[in-house]
Amino acid sequence: MEGKGCLGNFLEKAKPYIAMISLQFGYAGMNIITKVSLNRGMSHYVLVVYRHAFATAVIAPFALVLERKVRPKITFPIFMQLFVLGLLGPVIDQNFYYAGLKFTSPTFSCAMSNMLPAMTFVMAVLCRMEKVDIKKVRCQAKVVGTIVTVAGAMLMTLYKGRVLNMVWSNYIHPHKSYVPDATTEPSDKDWFKGSILLIIATLAWASFFILQAITLRKYTAQLSLTAIVCFLGTLQSIAVTFVMEHNSSAWTIGWDMNLLAAAYAGIVSSSIAYYVQGLVMQKRGPVFVTAFSPLMMIIVAIMGSFILAEKIYVGGVLGAVLIVAGLYSVLWGKYKEYKEKEAEEIPEPVKGCIGNNLTTMVIEDFEANDVEMQKTDANKMAVSAVAISAPAPKV
Repeated sequence: MEGKGCLGNFLEKAKPYIAMISLQFGYAGMNIITKVSLNRGMSHYVLVVYRHAFATAVIAPFALVLERKVRPKITFPIFMQLFVLGLLGPVIDQNFYYAGLKFTSPTFSCAMSNMLPAMTFVMAVLCRMEKVDIKKVRCQAKVVGTIVTVAGAMLMTLYKGRVLNMVWSNYIHPHKSYVPDATTEPSDKDWFKGSILLIIATLAWASFFILQAITLRKYTAQLSLTAIVCFLGTLQSIAVTFVMEHNSSAWTIGWDMNLLAAAYAGIVSSSIAYYVQGLVMQKRGPVFVTAFSPLMMIIVAIMGSFILAEKIYVGGVLGAVLIVAGLYSVLWGKYKEYKEKEAEEIPEPVKGCIGNNLTTMVIEDFEANDVEMQKTDANKMAVSAVAISAPAPKV
């Protein structure tokens, strides 16, 4: 029984890690499929609309059924928060991210997204969701990690360097012609433009996490929140697409890669991801949720090199190393902070249940129970004596 308890505690503690690692695999697949779809000419504005239409269709039935009794009332301030969430995530973040992805590459886009934890940490400090005591080592680690992460992103943006040839490149790249336009190299000007778009997208995504954490304090129904944000994001994306995309044929979608990209991104990267992130965020906070993005970069780099024949540059590798180092410095500081809070939340009597203190508490409980039993027996004897001495009722 003790072994099962230890295993159960381990699985309970590991749930947030397993959930976030699984999401990174989902995000990695989205990056690859979306890149192929954009290379084939799909408008990223239309892709965002279809993505959140799919997300709304998938998550809304679950929200209506499972949260019909626990769904909080939507007040005007909460509605405005949900409206802004739809604007930050589905509209601003994803449109800018897809545009940056089109100008650069999946691996570079994922590496730039690794600025997300640093941006989230800075915004969390400004919103007083994170406390910084510079005298403590864990706070120093978070601050230094944030600076190193930003430096790595700037290095990737400003320095490209020579191409690194992977071991498998000579065997795979000659057969890459099945992906149309996948080998088209963006110019340095487009690469810089894509970098700026990705930074703006990451900033919007960090703002989304902060606002989502604030909204979940009052609107605790995670499924309903996800469904409403996806629905509002769909409406807002339709309005943006009508303004930015004047070609009516761009809305055409068939049984092809474009449909797969929209469905996959909507179901996995929007509906499931928003919901799971909300659950983990309520327990560990927004900084923890954003701290697993380097894993996505590694997965995408391997998949992109195999599937898209993507070239990897020296500047990208050096910047990615800095970003990962800074990122896990932030994560280490966050882990130490979580352990301190966990220790502070343990009640004092439980902290004292070690060695002799535990023995003393057990003896005191035993003596108290013994006294109670003696009192009960005495009361029973008194009642019995009264019953015997009393005269029997006349019939």
